[in-house]
Amino acid sequence: MKAYIAKRASTTEFMTDERCSICEIANTQEDQQVSIAQARVGPKIATAWHRLHDTTERYIIINGTGRAEIESLEPTEVSSGDVISIPPGFAQRIVNTGDVDLIFYCVCSPRFQQKNYETLE
Repeated sequence: MKAYIAKRASTTEFMTDERCSICEIANTQEDQQVSIAQARVGPKIATAWHRLHDTTERYIIINGTGRAEIESLEPTEVSSGDVISIPPGFAQRIVNTGDVDLIFYCVCSPRFQQKNYETLE
């Protein structure tokens, strides 16, 4: 891996079939170990049930309130500063329980690749 600086201004947010918006901050072939994206879920919206294969995902909540629903865990209320760790293969979704956008960073290791994504809906 080489040193680099990723400028946020060079990225764009896009809507996904998962019912959330994603802005890829860092996800490059040169850095296979990790990717970082910012996700935004609108008020009262639940993301689609899904899982990632061969990828550990961590959510770092930075704004809003929600309910994390992860296979084998009780649904748990989350808010700014909370970290959610999701092992590979675990069914998951997050529900925005508030009146403002739920915003969080998604940190994946190794880096997110679409081939590892499985929708469960």
